[in-house]
Amino acid sequence: MDIFDLTPEEFVVKVGTGTIVHNSGDLFGDHLKAVQRVLKEWGVGKELELAGLFHSIYGTEGFQDFQLSLDRRQDVKRLVGERAEHCAYCNCVMDRETLDATLSAPAGKHTIRARPDVGGHEIVLTDQQFSDLITVHLADWLEQVEREAAKVNERHGWFKEGDAWGYRRKAYRQMAELLGGPAQDAYQAVFAREPDSTRHISQDLTPKLKAPITPKIFVQ
Repeated sequence: MDIFDLTPEEFVVKVGTGTIVHNSGDLFGDHLKAVQRVLKEWGVGKELELAGLFHSIYGTEGFQDFQLSLDRRQDVKRLVGERAEHCAYCNCVMDRETLDATLSAPAGKHTIRARPDVGGHEIVLTDQQFSDLITVHLADWLEQVEREAAKVNERHGWFKEGDAWGYRRKAYRQMAELLGGPAQDAYQAVFAREPDSTRHISQDLTPKLKAPITPKIFVQ
């Protein structure tokens, strides 16, 4: 059987995500499934739930220990559907600074840019695609921020416990406000647990990561 004939849930197990440690200290596969569960709780529908499961399938600006080749995009579309794959693709390849910059753009004017290492091209988003992207991107962060903040991660510029709370603080708050509803409720619940001692911390940019020397890449 071709691996792309598996269910999406079977696929993420088969490609080895359960053997890779994620930034937040849990297994990568567990984090993927947890983001999917968060989105299910928000009632966003099956397509975005699958986008959450695949949100970092090609590697992201902040996590590159697993990278499915971009040559397999058509296979992933067949597996999870075009809407879910497009959302996951944007989440993976985008320069996050360009997402943050477009949060204040008016309807119909949302544009992001891919990182230079994956082409540096412009990606124009419809209003629906923009909403999809910030929904999945916010769910991803809310699922892990408390674990990230409990440890040091010098690779991301978090040199003491608690620093992760400040990562793109303004941008995530703005995403929550734009989405409203369960997403905003979840944001408020998570950040209500932030200690007073870190609420002044703000890190606007994502440090430029170097790909691991031996990245786990599935290129069937």
